[in-house]
Amino acid sequence: MDAIKRYQGRSLGVLPPHVFAIADKAFRDMKVLKQSQSVIVSGESGAGKTESTKYILRYLCESWGIHAGPIEQRILEANPVLEAFGNAKTMRNNNSSRFGKFIEIHFNNKCNVVGGFISHYLLEKSRICGQAKGERNYHIFYHLCAGAPNELRQQLRITNPDDFHYLRHGCTQYFCSSNSDRQLNSNHKSREHREKGPLRDPVIDDVKDFGDLDRALKLMGFSDEERFSIYVVVATVLHLGNVTFEECPDDTRGGSQVAAASESSLKIAAGLMGVDPDELRQSLLSRVMQTSKGGHKGTVYMVPLKAYEAHNARDALAKAMYAKLFDFIVQRINQSIPFSSSSHYIGVLDIAGFEYFQVNSFEQFCINYCNEKLQQFFNERILKEEQALYEREGLRVKKIEYVDNQDCIDLLEGKGTGIFDLLDEESKLPRSSHTHFTAMLHSTHQKHFRLAVPRKSKLRDHREIRDDEGFLVRHFAGAVCYETAKFLEKNNDALHASLEGLMLETKNKFLRCLFGVGNQGCSPTKGKLSFISVGSKFRSQLQELMTKLRATGTHFVRCIKPNLKMVDHLFEGGQILSQLKCSGMTSVLELMQQGYPSRAPFADLYNMYKCYLPPELARLDPRLFCKALFKALGLNENDFRFGLTKVFFRPGKFAEFDQIMKSDPDNLAQLVRKVQKWLLASRWKKAQWCALAVMKLKNKIIYRRENLVTIQKTVKMHLVRKKHRPRYQGIMKLKVILKQVQQMAQLLAQLKDGHQSKLEVQALETKINSAIQRIKEGNMTADAINKEHSTLMASAAAQTSVLQQRLQQQKLAEEQERIRRVQEEMQKAQRKKAEEERRRREEEEHRQKKIQIEAARKAEEKARALEDAKLAKSLQEKLLLEQKEEMLRTQQLEQESRDHELALRLAQENNSVVEDVSTPALPVKSQTKNKDGKYDLSKWKYSELRDVINTSCDLELLASCREEFHRRLKVYHAWKSRNSKKSGQDASRERVPSTLRNGVATSSHADGSGDADTRQRYFRIPFRKDGASSGLWLAHFDGQYIARQMELHIGKPPVLLLAGRDDMQMCELKLEETGLTRKRGAEILEYEFDTEWNKHGGVPYLPLSTRQK
Repeated sequence: MDAIKRYQGRSLGVLPPHVFAIADKAFRDMKVLKQSQSVIVSGESGAGKTESTKYILRYLCESWGIHAGPIEQRILEANPVLEAFGNAKTMRNNNSSRFGKFIEIHFNNKCNVVGGFISHYLLEKSRICGQAKGERNYHIFYHLCAGAPNELRQQLRITNPDDFHYLRHGCTQYFCSSNSDRQLNSNHKSREHREKGPLRDPVIDDVKDFGDLDRALKLMGFSDEERFSIYVVVATVLHLGNVTFEECPDDTRGGSQVAAASESSLKIAAGLMGVDPDELRQSLLSRVMQTSKGGHKGTVYMVPLKAYEAHNARDALAKAMYAKLFDFIVQRINQSIPFSSSSHYIGVLDIAGFEYFQVNSFEQFCINYCNEKLQQFFNERILKEEQALYEREGLRVKKIEYVDNQDCIDLLEGKGTGIFDLLDEESKLPRSSHTHFTAMLHSTHQKHFRLAVPRKSKLRDHREIRDDEGFLVRHFAGAVCYETAKFLEKNNDALHASLEGLMLETKNKFLRCLFGVGNQGCSPTKGKLSFISVGSKFRSQLQELMTKLRATGTHFVRCIKPNLKMVDHLFEGGQILSQLKCSGMTSVLELMQQGYPSRAPFADLYNMYKCYLPPELARLDPRLFCKALFKALGLNENDFRFGLTKVFFRPGKFAEFDQIMKSDPDNLAQLVRKVQKWLLASRWKKAQWCALAVMKLKNKIIYRRENLVTIQKTVKMHLVRKKHRPRYQGIMKLKVILKQVQQMAQLLAQLKDGHQSKLEVQALETKINSAIQRIKEGNMTADAINKEHSTLMASAAAQTSVLQQRLQQQKLAEEQERIRRVQEEMQKAQRKKAEEERRRREEEEHRQKKIQIEAARKAEEKARALEDAKLAKSLQEKLLLEQKEEMLRTQQLEQESRDHELALRLAQENNSVVEDVSTPALPVKSQTKNKDGKYDLSKWKYSELRDVINTSCDLELLASCREEFHRRLKVYHAWKSRNSKKSGQDASRERVPSTLRNGVATSSHADGSGDADTRQRYFRIPFRKDGASSGLWLAHFDGQYIARQMELHIGKPPVLLLAGRDDMQMCELKLEETGLTRKRGAEILEYEFDTEWNKHGGVPYLPLSTRQK
């Protein structure tokens, strides 16, 4: 109460910000301007709108409602009643208003409270049948479960929230204090409440609030019977929600039946409703259809409903009962706070703030549409109309840009193409569907900036919604994605005829009264084309509200949610800044910074003081009077601004403005005296300023006389300067050119060949000096000086350009030469590097080849050893076999000899003749192996063999010829060697080193099996000849036969022999017979042999294997 008194009659800005200050400002504006006022409380869910509304109502009622008697108390007690039936716990607010209300406090001509009126908008009926996880149904259900007396609980068959379908899917915990929780019976608590404990909130207590609610209803004038009937309807909704349905297997028309488990709930609900259980069952399981044929009363059909249709009918009945109950309570509250002599009123609007959840449906769409309209109204009143007034009054205030949401409102409510109209049109179709409605919406507004498909949302969960199952609207506060699955169902809250008729015929008078109101004109044959949608009703209500708001003076309260955790003393700056930006406060603050929120017409101020003015002040112009008034009050000129018809005050100057606008006689007389005093003082000051001005003028005249001489001297000096100015200006210009010529010497010093340029520069310098001398003599006019200067300036510029070009060319040539040398060095280095790399690579390749050759030699030695072992073994076996055959032959001969002797003795005894039968000789294995050659070359001449070897491309013939040729060659050299020894003469020369000839080995390939080897192999061994110094013997073998042969001796010419040309001087042995392959280090690489061969002028050799036929 102390806070209320502290803010009464105080101007804005004098005390800290508070809703009491806004309420007091609205009251004073109503009183002074004789106009009704409205306070619009807006903000996000959980920002404190409902609490702010209660504070404003409390301030108005307790300040000016003391003469209203019980009406003041009833207005204040209406809030707890409305909160119990219209508020619920959400994820963002424990006491979230799920409906909007406009509370009017009416005043008489003495500015005392005389009554009130409450209008409500868009109760969220879908919450009755289901809630999101973590949210609750309306508070009244939990008040009844937790705080109702036991007698009432038994009458209504109330247990705990877990037993009711409409409650158990959400949060089932009670709001309780520690004391209240101890008072609760454990049977009244839900399982979740027993496990997690109660919810805590300083405002809500389900146990205590039921008693407070009952007392408030009693204070409002509700009788005991009416209060009991209200509780019956609430309990009926809970029991009705427990009735479930299932498909009926016996119904051939696809109907359904009540589940056996919910029969008891059906009977309880029917008993509370005052109807027969069978009639309720029939109304829930079927609906009445009446044809239009057959006169006014057509044929009536009972159409059975499927299980899901029966569930929908049950939910529709529950929502209709609760909604009509809420309407009845608001109506009775209005009846309890009547007003008869109302002059003006102050309305407080508390409506759900902008909402955006994970799942947004028709309720959020309507709430956000309402917030769009309120934001537009806010922009019009605070920004648009204010700036228009400034422009009309010529205040020249900088224009503030703001976001106009008219295009979004047109999208929502546009005639024919708006979302509401498209939804109503879809509801009238025979087979309406939310997918068709969504597709039609997107096709109608496919290029609208404010509308988009869900996949363009910033949230990943929304991007998973199909295009025909939702749409995204870019509201002023941000984009919201709506799911259209239940839009059609929620837009039509009409009951079908069976249920509506049942409610009109119930024995429960209270229910019959609820459904009787507003249904007198309803026809039982109404169809889709005649229904009034929820959206249309809401738009009509909102239009009426906006009309009321536009007819009143408006005050705005922006509630800002400090944090998302719903805890005190936690300030989240980013969250708060986002809310301020979304609500358009940045533009408002900018306008308030530059604008003038308080204003009054000149005429009104003058008329207010006119009767108190003396005659000399009454003749003043209203504008001049206002100026005198402000000066008398000592106002700073920056604190106010005069327009064409009004005076405007800066922000923060409400106290001064209120002082001026106070109309009490004492204050007005005091201000008049101040104005009169200021006028006298201002006139005296004007006289003083006039005297000072005359004295100042006299001093100026004396000052001017004294300065005439100075002016004359200055003029003469100016004339002389004007006469000689071209000469000394020309000399100064030529000296500038002379400095340029001196700078050319620096360029000449950098040139290597600049003798000619030096002469040209010296000539130019001479011309400049000559021109300066002529000017000094005074024989040149100004035009001649300028012409001479231009000529010399052009010559100097040209000479400078030439020198710079030459210097640039010289530098370019030097740079090119340097680059060329660098490139040559780089190329040389690259070639050297490439050569070294090639040499290194070749050396590595040669090293690897030598390793391979050595490995191959070792492998050949190993293979040869194995072959020799096999040969020795086979020879041993052959020898043993021959010995065995010889022994057997000897034994046979001895046996035959003994048999013959025995036969002779028998013949002698018997006088018979013995026949001489020779013993058959044992077969003797031939010691030589016959060869079946392809060609018989024994009769070929040597020259024929050599020609075939050198020219033939038949490889088989070539191999046979080579074998025959080398066989004859060996025979020839063997014969020659024997003859030379017999005759005591040495051979004319050595063809092969003695190490090869002395070490001739029996080839393991004597049968010719090694002749198929076509590899090119190269060997190098020491060779000492004729007692000379040691030399080298190099041989190239093509397969098994030698192809090229070299003998190198120091001090002697090299001997190069080529097969086919020098066969008689070359080695006649096969490669295997020479034993070179068994000498370590004897085999060399091809490039080593070819290097020596080419070095000494050897001719190229074509291997036999590469010849083509």
